[in-house]
Amino acid sequence: MLDPTVPAIAADPDRLQQVVWNLLSNAVKFTPKGGRVHVVLERVNSHVEIAVNDTGRGIAPDALPHLFERFWQADSSTTRAVGGLGLGLAIVRHLVELHGGTVVAESPGAGAGSTFTVKLPLVPTRTAGETVRRHPLAVEGASQSLTRLDGVRVLLVDDEPDANEVMRMLLGRCGAEVRVAGSAQHGLEILARWKPDVIVSDVGMSGQDGYAFIAKVRASDRAARVPAIALTAFASVDDRIRLLSAGFQMHVAKPVEPAEITAAIAAMAAGAPAPVGPGAV
Repeated sequence: MLDPTVPAIAADPDRLQQVVWNLLSNAVKFTPKGGRVHVVLERVNSHVEIAVNDTGRGIAPDALPHLFERFWQADSSTTRAVGGLGLGLAIVRHLVELHGGTVVAESPGAGAGSTFTVKLPLVPTRTAGETVRRHPLAVEGASQSLTRLDGVRVLLVDDEPDANEVMRMLLGRCGAEVRVAGSAQHGLEILARWKPDVIVSDVGMSGQDGYAFIAKVRASDRAARVPAIALTAFASVDDRIRLLSAGFQMHVAKPVEPAEITAAIAAMAAGAPAPVGPGAV
């Protein structure tokens, strides 16, 4: 049900489309054949609300507080029936909050369906000369605790599109110029024609992994001395030694915390030691 009289809101149409698409995809994913997915758009007081309701498997009460966390999955077993990284709903929350809104999930329980509701503020009407007031959760507020990266050129290498999108948006909001590579080979192709200030690379990629990628970077003439940060779910002492020996200057453990990765990139761009190459610690 879409209310045609809903007034305008201040939003990026592409990002808003992504929010709705992610919620619809999630609803369809967990609704069996013969079930129903219902979408409602309406004005409620000073907000526009988009509600996506389904008759699917529902959500257990203890899972509700974790739904919008990055990489969180209700069924984390290796034999789980539904795929995904656990990033779709985290992206939804991130985009909604950047627009000054909120998103909540509700469910009566397992097997009883669920409802995801996005609330976005209306564009306020103002008289001539009135000062513009921003929602406290708008972009500036959401980014105020993050290190600024104005003008820093970052190459992001990861074979997971969702992870790339989250990171690209985060770094872009902090002022960085970001180019994204979906594989190690793609990253090398970008480096052949564009020199970043910092490389941020996932380690666990299909095909060529992060170790193979950084080895080729360090062997190149153009990018051999560009500082690099490794993203990895493995953060033991042995892992750290191997990463440094391979040619990375720093590693950030997954799931990545925005404040940590922005601070790490800023530190690297500001004058981290030059790479010493494979075999050194």
